[in-house]
Amino acid sequence: MQTKLIFVTGGVMSGLGKGVTTSSIAKLLQLADQKVSCIKIDPYLNYDAGTMNPIAHGEVFVTEDGGECDMDIGNYERFLNQNIPKSHNITTAQVYSTVIEAERRGEYLGACVQIIPHITDEIKNRIRKIAEEENLDFLIVECGGTVGDIESLPFLEALRQIRVEEGPHNVIFVHVTLAPSLDVVGEQKTKPTQHSAQELRRIGIQPDFLAVRCSTPLEEKTKKKIALFTNVTANDVLSCHDVKSIFQVPQILYDQGIMDSLFTKFGKVGMVNASANWDKWNAIADSMTNHEDKKVKIAMVGKYVTLADSYVSVNHALKHAGAKLGNSVEIDWIDSETITDYNILSKYDGILVPGGFGTRGSEGIIKTANHAREKNIPYLGICFGFQLAAIAFGRNVLKLEDANSTEIKADTKNPIVDLLPEQKNISDMGGSLRLGANDVKIKPNTLSHKIYNADTISKRHRHRYEINKEYIPELEKNGMIFSADSDGGKRMEMLEIPKHKFYLGVQFHPEFNSRPGYPEPAFEAFVRAASQK
Repeated sequence: MQTKLIFVTGGVMSGLGKGVTTSSIAKLLQLADQKVSCIKIDPYLNYDAGTMNPIAHGEVFVTEDGGECDMDIGNYERFLNQNIPKSHNITTAQVYSTVIEAERRGEYLGACVQIIPHITDEIKNRIRKIAEEENLDFLIVECGGTVGDIESLPFLEALRQIRVEEGPHNVIFVHVTLAPSLDVVGEQKTKPTQHSAQELRRIGIQPDFLAVRCSTPLEEKTKKKIALFTNVTANDVLSCHDVKSIFQVPQILYDQGIMDSLFTKFGKVGMVNASANWDKWNAIADSMTNHEDKKVKIAMVGKYVTLADSYVSVNHALKHAGAKLGNSVEIDWIDSETITDYNILSKYDGILVPGGFGTRGSEGIIKTANHAREKNIPYLGICFGFQLAAIAFGRNVLKLEDANSTEIKADTKNPIVDLLPEQKNISDMGGSLRLGANDVKIKPNTLSHKIYNADTISKRHRHRYEINKEYIPELEKNGMIFSADSDGGKRMEMLEIPKHKFYLGVQFHPEFNSRPGYPEPAFEAFVRAASQK
């Protein structure tokens, strides 16, 4: 196999930043003119992330080809500015399903099907297939979970086998650990990293690099102590300390010599060539942090606000737009279920309602959408926020008191939002939404057309309900315009209120297309309007 493989594992605890480490290494290789991509392994038994609550696992990221994936796939796309297909998110359920189906077909010729070699072979096959079909120079594979978790053992065993089969000059392990600083003592503690590396070595994997998370730069004496106990050279113990923006992480890794060491281990000496690519990337990274004096305050009113990662792509999209416009975007997350005083929203420069599902908190979103309309506060509603904005208009302008979505109230007399026709006979919840990229046709002489400057755009979707076309004439007669549609006019995609300063709703998820340095146009237009409030 021509592709060089980098496996990223994690220890101590989850949430240390394996995804950012993986993305940063991938970005460094891309800046060195290498063809690179990333894989995320998730050891859970869900087939994909689609049926999981965002509060429990973070955002469900949707790919162009309709995959409901782990949020780290979004990190890869933002860092690399390239689309990642759904095949790059491998789960336990996908692997076991393939093996069990093959066993049922008799493909194992009477063998006793076991984790080793059958499950591990399937894991290896999936990794190698991506590397070969995409003709990559480098493939970085992030193994989710932490070393020691029982569910991740088959994946770690498969990665160990690949190293044996391909050789250490083709496979490198990066292990992400923690060096906490206790306030009482004030020194960086190395024991968590020691124990984590020891556990990794116990199952047969010797890390080549340690990416050590810490609040302040790792001290030299700490690096040497870690190196002594983990069999990793001090130069390859990397400080991954806190920075203002995650997009600065590639630079701090580069400054510690990771590229020279990486290419030396792979036998590619003299290939480090970042050249002019760095100037453009650093300009983008710097733009994310150097506008502290110009603040735009956004109220994000949603259902899953107790975990900021529930809306991680929306958070990033707002920051991307702010950076482009020279503004620092401050986000306050407001729970739509508990909000009672809607006047507090008037102190914000803009109101954003992200996607969501279900009844809980929906009334708060409807009242929020109406407050933004009545008080002329810039409003951006995404998916659920688009649908409930139409319902708010129906209730308060058309005086349809019972206006609702059949998702929220099945027997509503005025179903302004209803189930997609093709969804009515579906019983399985997972993977059955309208997913992935679809073409959206925009009407001329509208705010939407001005924002995108195009007649047709392609955007990613994730929904089961849509605007009921029966109500469109009356809604438009009273001042709400549906400015874009799809599937030959069957589905409404965008709404706006021309008399409003900025009032826009979109059925699609524009946040998944936003990249640092290249903000998504709807977010850019929203932040611009908010900055002028």
